[in-house]
Amino acid sequence: MDKILLQIAEELKVRPAQVNAAVELLDGGATVPFIARYRKEATDGLDDTQLRELEARLGYLRELEDRRAAVLKSIEEQGKLTPELQAAILGAPTKQELEDLYLPYKPKRRTKGMIAREAGLEPLADKLFADPTLDPQAEAAAFINAELGFADSFAVLDGVRDLLSERWAEDAVLIGKLREWLWAEGLFQSKLSEGKDENNPDIAKFRDYFDYAEPIRTVPSHRALAVFRGRTQEFLDAKLVLDEETVAGQPGLAEGRIARHLGWSHANRAGDTLIRKTIAWTWKVKLSMSLERDLFARLRDEAEKVAIKVFAENLRDLLLAAPAGKRVVMGLDPGIRTGVKVAVVSDTGRVLDTSTVYPHEPRKDWEGSLHTLARLVATHGVNLIAIGNGTASRETDKLAADLIKRIQQLAPGTEIQKVVVSEAGASVYSASEFASKELPDLDVSLRGAVSIARRLQDPLAELVKIDPKSIGVGQYQHDVNQSELARTLDTVVEDCVNSVGVDLNTASAPLLSRVSGLSGTVAASIVRWRDAHGAFRNRQQLLDVTGLGPKTFEQAAGFLRIRDGDNPLDLSGVHPETYPLVQRILDKVARPITEVMGKSDVIRSLRPEALADERFGAITVKDVLAELEKPGRDPRPDFQVARFNEGVEDLKDLKEGMVLEGTVSNVAQFGAFVDLGVHQDGLVHVSQLSNKFVNDAREVVKTGDIVKVKVLEVDLARKRISLTMKLDAQAPRAGAGKGGDNSFRPAGRQERTGAARTAPATAPAGNAMAAAFAKLQGGRKA
Repeated sequence: MDKILLQIAEELKVRPAQVNAAVELLDGGATVPFIARYRKEATDGLDDTQLRELEARLGYLRELEDRRAAVLKSIEEQGKLTPELQAAILGAPTKQELEDLYLPYKPKRRTKGMIAREAGLEPLADKLFADPTLDPQAEAAAFINAELGFADSFAVLDGVRDLLSERWAEDAVLIGKLREWLWAEGLFQSKLSEGKDENNPDIAKFRDYFDYAEPIRTVPSHRALAVFRGRTQEFLDAKLVLDEETVAGQPGLAEGRIARHLGWSHANRAGDTLIRKTIAWTWKVKLSMSLERDLFARLRDEAEKVAIKVFAENLRDLLLAAPAGKRVVMGLDPGIRTGVKVAVVSDTGRVLDTSTVYPHEPRKDWEGSLHTLARLVATHGVNLIAIGNGTASRETDKLAADLIKRIQQLAPGTEIQKVVVSEAGASVYSASEFASKELPDLDVSLRGAVSIARRLQDPLAELVKIDPKSIGVGQYQHDVNQSELARTLDTVVEDCVNSVGVDLNTASAPLLSRVSGLSGTVAASIVRWRDAHGAFRNRQQLLDVTGLGPKTFEQAAGFLRIRDGDNPLDLSGVHPETYPLVQRILDKVARPITEVMGKSDVIRSLRPEALADERFGAITVKDVLAELEKPGRDPRPDFQVARFNEGVEDLKDLKEGMVLEGTVSNVAQFGAFVDLGVHQDGLVHVSQLSNKFVNDAREVVKTGDIVKVKVLEVDLARKRISLTMKLDAQAPRAGAGKGGDNSFRPAGRQERTGAARTAPATAPAGNAMAAAFAKLQGGRKA
């Protein structure tokens, strides 16, 4: 354990004592949000990002140690554990290197090499390799044994080949060298599978990978996952290749490296041909495919990590989007033939009224729809309209605009706004078990409108009711490790919920279950207690809830808020365990809590060091004072509304040079997708985000941001919109970036003689955007 602690401390660049404290807390059942917020004293200020990394590395290194112990035990039981091998195993820093060392000792089915060894051919193999001047045929004659399957000298030499090639293919040092060399020099290549029709719409999505090659070490996440998806669907063939010129009779680059590792070179001796063929066999039969699998697994693993990280960051931005707050909202779930579903919710999210209107085909009851909506607005005092961004959203947005005009004509000065919001996951919520319990008397089709309205009031509170994977803010989310994706997204939701805090008396069970320390069962118990006894008056009453004991109370209490309760501190992020500290502060300033909370002049007159003692150190005191200065502060930004341009309702309405306002709907490393209200998101390629160099789009924008963009290009046939945030940028020349055979190759490949084909550092903006669109084809699934 000390070894693990020291390694993590070195990796995180923190002191071992900090890591030890965090590990003890985690092992004791404390959550990351609780440790990051309320145990800074113990960890000396480790933040949630450091703690998440620590938690992940702790799990990996513990698994590594468990596997190390199992490997040592297995080899020892075989009687083959030497001091040198034991030292190598104990020093293996990764699971991969550990498995390389274990490979020769791993129980396996009987191989040709084993059969040769059992037939007594090992002395011959050692002799021929040690002295290549010997004649293999002559030496093999003494080992002919038909009963054991070696009827002639040719069969004996085949056995020698199998025995040596298996031995070399299990050389951990050789495997490690070749693996790293291939990662540095290998090309990741894909081609259209033989017999596949490239004009098939499903296959055409992968057109950019029909003839593609790029150094495997530089392949971006989205390209790797696109190729792997194409291969899984049997549209593409993928290989790891070397850019080498082969000469007949001469070893290739890989075989040459094996030969150098073995200390052998061809000198036209009697046995050199046998050794050369054995080395070639070792590479082609034993190592090339297994190393390709290893490196493809490494590429996929790294690509998945990036994809999951992007998904997690986008989800965090969406969950922490600005809440509209306590406003009466009308939710409109657009539809054509089935009508527009309408739900009005109160400023606390309670459903006030529902309806269905039919302004579009086939009924086209525009006036009747306006009349119904106006009546609902007047009856319930609606001042915000939330419009889902699905089918017919642009037409429904126009309906809302006409409604607002009509209301303002009838009642000048009336403040009412409309907002198009993402409805991703609304249908999942509508059909969920929780929705049927929460809205039992409401038709499934109307529940979506309720969700759309509520997610505008408080995105976090509403979106936690939906499986994070259904919110649809990631690329290739169905191609990555699903358990790791779920684990990562769950931690994001947990961190977001606890950073904002939860109203104990209004929160739903799904929201409460994301609070530090609270399980789904305990969250349900809290709701039942609330239903039976009314609103909580103070945090201490939590201990009356079935299943909620002192340990759970410690983890959760600081993140739960009570409005208008017995103790004003219960509305803040001050943990109940530090209430005695607050009392000491009140005694010092000789004022009641109501004259201290929110009073910056009073708070800033106090010195944390003077208030610290053995129980509450200076770090804790500073945190408590900060919370008293801004009690219950919400880290989310202020609410804003993007305004779509009038007359821009469809892809065909867009023209080059238009300057529009939109909402960032998704962010990837290669760019940002912007919802302009035309049913198709536009792409701002990373090269068009800023006049300065940008490596990752998230350096400039995040999901939910409202941005101004200029239209660079509209491709109606492929439904692609190229945008720029450099408003002085010029549209690309005619034909640029159309994605044709000569306009773009996915890796930006340049042919060069005798060397690997690599991607250039930069590419024309039009081509780059066409590329990014191409990479996304087939990858953006909700």
